[in-house]
Amino acid sequence: PVPTSQTVTISNNLSEYKNDELGFSVKYPTSWEKGESVSNVTFIIPTPTDKEKNTVRNLQAKIDVISGKCSFPPVTTIKERDTVKVGDQSFNMISIANTIQGTNYFNRMYSLQKDSICYFFTFTAITASPGSKGYTGTNAQKVGATNKTLVDTADTQFKDMIKTFKFVVGPAGQDETKASPKK
Repeated sequence: PVPTSQTVTISNNLSEYKNDELGFSVKYPTSWEKGESVSNVTFIIPTPTDKEKNTVRNLQAKIDVISGKCSFPPVTTIKERDTVKVGDQSFNMISIANTIQGTNYFNRMYSLQKDSICYFFTFTAITASPGSKGYTGTNAQKVGATNKTLVDTADTQFKDMIKTFKFVVGPAGQDETKASPKK
């Protein structure tokens, strides 16, 4: 059987994920941990645990492949809106940010429509405010600065990943209407 996806390490810092069935490839930092399902791939972005103090709860990038028309979720406040050209493709982009009870949420979303398929890309960052974890004064400032650096770096890597998106066509399967049962 031919695998539907593969990951190739390009360098110590960069890998390429290719999925023939979902029809795309992207390059991403090798340190990201990949998880797959039938209709998406998720990358968990690691954060330092011993070296620096931070209150990052979750950093992840996700690519969903959905049948139907692309549409962003309904949100009340959009922080940023743009159209990004990658080759001959045009990606729609929005970003949103919100703070609820000491937790900061940031999402950057891109969508790309191809025929009846929507490719939907999401970067998610969830951080606790340093004060909610007991940090005060200069320690809270240091932790806040570390959080910002971690989120900004991952967001930049996500934007760079989007710029490497390519459609791929896998090997053709057998037409099921012409296949005869094995005897």
